[in-house]
Amino acid sequence: MTDPVIVSTGQTYDRTSITRWIEEGHCTCPKTGQTLMDSRIVPNRALKNLIVQWCTASGVAIESDFVTDSSTNEGFVSALPTKAAVEANKATVSILIQFLADGSSEPAQTVAAREIRLLAKTGKDNRSFIAEAGAIPHLRRLLKSENAIAQENSVTAMLNLSIYEKNKSLIMEEDDCLECIVSVLLSGLTVEAQENAAATLFSLSAVHEYKKRIAFTDHCVEALSSLLRNGTPRGKKDAVTAFYNLSTHPDNCGRMIEGGGVSSLVVALKNDVVSEEAAGALALLVRQSLGAEAIGREEGAVTGLMGMMRCGTARGKENAVAALLELCRSGGAAAAERVLRAPAIAGLLQTLLFTGTKRARRKAASLARVFQRREHAAMRSGGYGFVVNVNENRDGGNFTTDVSVPMSISVPVL
Repeated sequence: MTDPVIVSTGQTYDRTSITRWIEEGHCTCPKTGQTLMDSRIVPNRALKNLIVQWCTASGVAIESDFVTDSSTNEGFVSALPTKAAVEANKATVSILIQFLADGSSEPAQTVAAREIRLLAKTGKDNRSFIAEAGAIPHLRRLLKSENAIAQENSVTAMLNLSIYEKNKSLIMEEDDCLECIVSVLLSGLTVEAQENAAATLFSLSAVHEYKKRIAFTDHCVEALSSLLRNGTPRGKKDAVTAFYNLSTHPDNCGRMIEGGGVSSLVVALKNDVVSEEAAGALALLVRQSLGAEAIGREEGAVTGLMGMMRCGTARGKENAVAALLELCRSGGAAAAERVLRAPAIAGLLQTLLFTGTKRARRKAASLARVFQRREHAAMRSGGYGFVVNVNENRDGGNFTTDVSVPMSISVPVL
């Protein structure tokens, strides 16, 4: 086959052969016997691309007239029934997996992985039948390839397949597959391969029961930490979103601390590209006393979170004030002192009580009360400082919070 085209039943034929068949007066599909709904044909671009690349990689000469005349057939793309398109793609996938299974031809495997990557890029139907056809074990094997292109295509195909919910379990249940993905994240042959490995972990960690297993896979947290510190902007984004998902599982807190995840998230507070997600992950980890103590020991944690309160988005400010409140409650005396002694804390709380989201205003009011107690204690012992007065009363069923920093302001806390 040199110029593959699809007929309305979804079967793929060589252009010359099927054209001759139709011109001879036949109105049925040669393979299925079904009546052709339309006599027009449309190029099977995925299969043609595979043939061209395979011929090039294998040193097979390509005929000079191997050019698809698509100008008269483009309109048939939209007319082609969905079922027919799916059947055509299934046939193509079957061929691609045969190439993947052929351990003797690395060029063919590389080309096949690329085409599966592209087919899995769009449509849950494609992602579903690619996995059902048995692509995942072969892609897993290519993750260990010393060919950079093959490895990059295989991990990206794995990422695309993982978007379909049912495929997540197939990937996680495939022997050694998770470990291979982490290995690519740790020492992939291209930057894109490493980034897409991180994105795959983020996708898989959307399932709660997989979060702990992913975090406790050897070198996973360490590799994500390295990418968050040293990766490209896109790589940092992939790493921090993976960390955010992993942080939602309470059993992962210790592993995040041990693997450097907490330290990397604190450093990320200074990076505008990922600061909001980093604050969100820290707000989750700080809920546990172990996490609060670890974050409290990080030198830049308080200043980074206060910077988010000052310049972040509404969501970022909410996460930051929540994290600072938990630091005061559970991070230890030294962390609480750093929060409450920060010169700008009073003004930031005042602003947030006026402009924050409902949750941010509630957290800010709680932190203001902590601040108030500390200042009252300081005054009783002869110290000085701002005074923050927070009084709550019922007014028509709503809480009213009065904060003086050092003036008196009144805003409703909803």
